[in-house]
Amino acid sequence: MKRSRTWLSVAASAVLVLAACSAPGTSTAPSDGGDGGDGGGEAASVQLQLQWAPQAQFAGYFAAVEQGYYADENLDVEILDGGPDVVPQQVGSAPDGPEFTISWVPKVLEARAGGSDLVNVAQVFQRSGTLSVAWADSGISSPADFADKRVGVWDFGNEFEVTAAASAEGLEEGVDYEKVIQPFDMTLLLTDQIDVAEAMIYNEYAQVLEAENPDTGDLYQPEDLTVIDYNEVGTAMLQDAIFARAAWLAEDGNEDVTTRFLRASFRGWIYCRDNPEDCVEYTTAAGSTLGAGHQAWMMNEINALVWPSPDGIGTLASDLWQQTVDISLDSGIIAEAPSDDAFRTDLAEAALAEIEEDAIGDAFEKGEVEVTPGGE
Repeated sequence: MKRSRTWLSVAASAVLVLAACSAPGTSTAPSDGGDGGDGGGEAASVQLQLQWAPQAQFAGYFAAVEQGYYADENLDVEILDGGPDVVPQQVGSAPDGPEFTISWVPKVLEARAGGSDLVNVAQVFQRSGTLSVAWADSGISSPADFADKRVGVWDFGNEFEVTAAASAEGLEEGVDYEKVIQPFDMTLLLTDQIDVAEAMIYNEYAQVLEAENPDTGDLYQPEDLTVIDYNEVGTAMLQDAIFARAAWLAEDGNEDVTTRFLRASFRGWIYCRDNPEDCVEYTTAAGSTLGAGHQAWMMNEINALVWPSPDGIGTLASDLWQQTVDISLDSGIIAEAPSDDAFRTDLAEAALAEIEEDAIGDAFEKGEVEVTPGGE
């Protein structure tokens, strides 16, 4: 049955997106300046460039500040907000840019092809958060069903998991399906301007569930939707990782600084796994304006992208690296495979070696979070 959705249905989504796209500029650092910590090594002040505005996607770093883990390592860390006007891999590639950058791997591979020397020093997200979401009565349940449909994606390198899956089914963009560039929300799906939308499991998917179904007066339910998970499809690409410039790493003492930064950051993520409610509060304190309900959903889903980490948080799975490279090549993101120095694992391994907490999380189970209207 065709739905008569109204613009009222997307109001909650619009509010959430405006909040997520708030102007960058918020920064966070340890209140004690990081001096006197017991982590060893020389005191150091460093910057961390986020991929987006403050939200639970980055809660582990906020926790490392609030719990004093960076201070324990004798580090003063300034966290730089991202947002729609910030391209983190470009900011992080500048010779005078931040020491550490959060970005998706294929975006950095593209930047490296253009001359960047960013190196993946820790792969925090162990799985992709990318989905495609359609209405349950759309007839779309897999990428093969994109034929003759309006397929929503984001651009700027966010679309490759979706388009690679369509290509694997023999579907050619512009011939077999129409690619529609979405704003960073679910407005086009909610107003039937596209048939299927790209969504992150920790953000835009929840925006649909937080919106009112005008046909019932209740919130949309998971059974109203079909969801395509690119981890299951086989075109998932590595997402949030920590990068540093090779030239900076080569300077005396900076490998030690990096090891300490990673160790503190890993402990922050461990804390968020075990104390998600605290980390929602830390995220709000860091400047996020998203509703508490939406942040709780996000924290729950982000934890499931990090945990379990089979070989320890921050380790890089060689098969997923190769899958990301292969899709990047097939999609034309890069013309040739990256050099062997595009990543290194020794610093993350050194950081893990001195962490006493459980850095694997085998017992982790994703919780259940109540969906709230508008994410409030």
